[in-house]
Amino acid sequence: MDWLRNIAENNADLLTKIGMSILVILILWIVRFSVLKILYKSTEDVKDRYLWNNGTKYTAVTIGIICFSIIWIHQFENIATVVGLISAGLTIALKDPIVNLFGWLFILIRKPFDVGDRIQVGDHSGDVIDIRIFQFSINEIGNWVDADQSTGRIVHIPNGTVFTASQVNYSQGFSHIWNEISVLVTFESNWQKAKEMLLEIVNEKGENLTDHAKNDLRKASRKYLIFYNKLDPIVYTSVKDSGVMLSIRYLCKPHRRRGTSNDIWEAILLRFHDAKDIDFAYPTQRIYFNPKEGKEGTKPS
Repeated sequence: MDWLRNIAENNADLLTKIGMSILVILILWIVRFSVLKILYKSTEDVKDRYLWNNGTKYTAVTIGIICFSIIWIHQFENIATVVGLISAGLTIALKDPIVNLFGWLFILIRKPFDVGDRIQVGDHSGDVIDIRIFQFSINEIGNWVDADQSTGRIVHIPNGTVFTASQVNYSQGFSHIWNEISVLVTFESNWQKAKEMLLEIVNEKGENLTDHAKNDLRKASRKYLIFYNKLDPIVYTSVKDSGVMLSIRYLCKPHRRRGTSNDIWEAILLRFHDAKDIDFAYPTQRIYFNPKEGKEGTKPS
């Protein structure tokens, strides 16, 4: 009969634990429901409701894990086991905040970017304006606005994104970027003269950054394998269907890309206007008529 008594005791113990677990769940649900009901009556702000909803959920899950650990674990000699179980529960419940916290530490230690840097993370580009424990903020550029200009929107990105998305830094290391302006002239134009004019314009209107760029390049080469043979502005020549393509390539600061392009284009328009032997090229169509077929009374063969 002892074995029957043991089974009965074990079943009673099991039922007691199940009953206590159900009671814990019920109490936590009632408390969370009551808190949210009071809050929803006191505020209609969607953001506040969202934050309280998530906060009470995480709190209830954490308290529930601790209570279940106390109910279902018989002995507590092994404190590490209890702590491990609680930590595992917290990790599951707070996975995203924990990942963002480690992302923040990674940003502080590894410094893939810093406040003031112009970066691109995934589909978002902009200037970093704030770095916090769980997210960093950028002043957005691009999108529907051309030439890397600001859109006026602030984008908040979770810090954990640095572990899953590539980061492009315009400002770190070599602090200048290469910009190119392509000018297409007709085959009949004096393209050699146009090329000389473009080189003069980019040297006049482009930023005088060559010496500064060389210093930055020397500093960057100590940390990254960055090497350029030529840092001076240059004009490359290629042939397209509609004419001769002259591509201006020059260094500029990331924030000055549109400004230098504007200055160079205005100078190009003025100089080419005065040059009678240089014309811009653009796609055209030529239609030829067959005189014999077009002549009245003549039938095509």
